[in-house]
Amino acid sequence: MNNPGEISEPFDRLFGELRPKLHRYCARMTGSVVDGEDVVQEALAKAFEALAGTVPIANPEGWLFRIAHNAALDFLRRRDREKTFSEEEPDMIADPANSIADRQAAAAGLHSFMRLPVAQRSSVIMMDVLGYSLREISTMLDTSIPAIKAALHRGRGRLRELADEQDDRPVPRLSASERLLLDAYVDRFNARDFDAVRDMLADEVRLELVARARLNGRKEVATYFGNYSRVRDWHFQPGFVEDRPAILVRDPNDPRAAPAYFILLGWQGGKLAAIRDFRHARYVADGAETFVLETIARRVSNRKA
Repeated sequence: MNNPGEISEPFDRLFGELRPKLHRYCARMTGSVVDGEDVVQEALAKAFEALAGTVPIANPEGWLFRIAHNAALDFLRRRDREKTFSEEEPDMIADPANSIADRQAAAAGLHSFMRLPVAQRSSVIMMDVLGYSLREISTMLDTSIPAIKAALHRGRGRLRELADEQDDRPVPRLSASERLLLDAYVDRFNARDFDAVRDMLADEVRLELVARARLNGRKEVATYFGNYSRVRDWHFQPGFVEDRPAILVRDPNDPRAAPAYFILLGWQGGKLAAIRDFRHARYVADGAETFVLETIARRVSNRKA
């Protein structure tokens, strides 16, 4: 039996290297960069639990993707937003090497992937977004190669159809009270008035600095603002990420660039009760739909290949 203490260091290193790639997969499977990060964290926890009782792992990357894939499926079942999985017919053979499909899949928004059945979605993401071979996908997903080819054929065709459809989803809105709270936090932060920011905190405030640390209570969370006070590589802007009120964080020296990362806030009784900061997990912004509140005239999608 393996000793977790003896293998945790190389595992930590491997997971750190694969985490952005795992997130690209999980975000497209769940249709959300935020939910995708939740699934990645769940997969990490399950992988650590499995380490103690497993034999030496011959293909750690495939093993981690298998855990992440299953965690994504579990998430979808819990959310109850998927229809019953339907098996693909294995006689629809697709050409595995398809540069046009690669470009279409890389450009597709997360909302488009969510309109594919699970089997098509996972196969297209694995091959056209992440670049795995048929054999590697077959091993990771425990699916036959003919079934993967069929899923690719149908999934690619559906993405082509969706690319021509107009996005008519409604633009998100904030209530007046929510807008006041978000604006106040952003204005005080940009003014570097961190004492005023601390006054907004609830006593039991919780902070997650994603992929780095978790802090609880006003006293612990106060150190977070001290860290921000020592750097100048950020400028906050109120907006939305996937219809969630958020702070978009931009490089002050390049205001036209896409947001480098974002922060989610949770309020309770007019006080800030939860902060989820993705500064150290910037890969989460890959593919995120972001909206700037000041210029919310049209839907803006931040899509990075």
